[in-house]
Amino acid sequence: MTASPIDPSVLALDIEALRYAYPDGTPGLRDVTLRVAQGEKVALIGPNGAGKSTFLLNLNGILRAQSGTVRVLGEALTDASVRSIRGRVGLQFSNPDDQLFSPTVLDDVAYGPLHMGLDRDEVLRRSREALAAVGMADFETRAPHRMSLGQKKRVAIATVLSMGTPIIALDEPTASLDPMSRRELIDLLRALPHTILVATHDLAMVADLLPRTVVLDGGEVIDDRPSEDVLNDAALLYAHGLEPLSAHGHPHA
Repeated sequence: MTASPIDPSVLALDIEALRYAYPDGTPGLRDVTLRVAQGEKVALIGPNGAGKSTFLLNLNGILRAQSGTVRVLGEALTDASVRSIRGRVGLQFSNPDDQLFSPTVLDDVAYGPLHMGLDRDEVLRRSREALAAVGMADFETRAPHRMSLGQKKRVAIATVLSMGTPIIALDEPTASLDPMSRRELIDLLRALPHTILVATHDLAMVADLLPRTVVLDGGEVIDDRPSEDVLNDAALLYAHGLEPLSAHGHPHA
């Protein structure tokens, strides 16, 4: 379910001096520079309104920065390349209901490949592979709105996997999940070979899954270090609206 091989020396993401302002003029991103190697799993943490979701939406052109550059696997994001870039960066929104709108689960997962112009057999192969990868192979005919939140989040990830994008960006994937669904989702993400960026408040998941952490606040990169260092820096976390993990660590179920 990965796209064709890319030269491993090419960065997955090369973001340079990205500036984005919302339509009312409020700054969303201020000179964000970030480089991510292929296969890295990176956390984006910070308070609400820090710019995490805005940053993710800039990665595949849903939002477009006023200045700066976004390079995905060596290709710059432009009007001409935006379609190609969207075939390389898959986004999972924080609310899966924003992503699931078809009558059945299979229709939802097939939607992206279908609109890539693939033939029906290839669309079905990709869609079924993606559903199997997230443990939802038996849900093809189920109506998405009749599923639990955890099931919806898995299907939303399958809609990204079916596109064959080598980079996946997830916005609050564990929010509102019960402990078992959360654990299953973390295990699923750990098994994926993709480059993964996760915007999250779930610091226990960061410790468990994501070796590198970038702290965003006020649209700026405040810190970028190994997750263990960031999570042990209580003063840093408190200063940016985050609560350190307890001394007893985090669940290792």
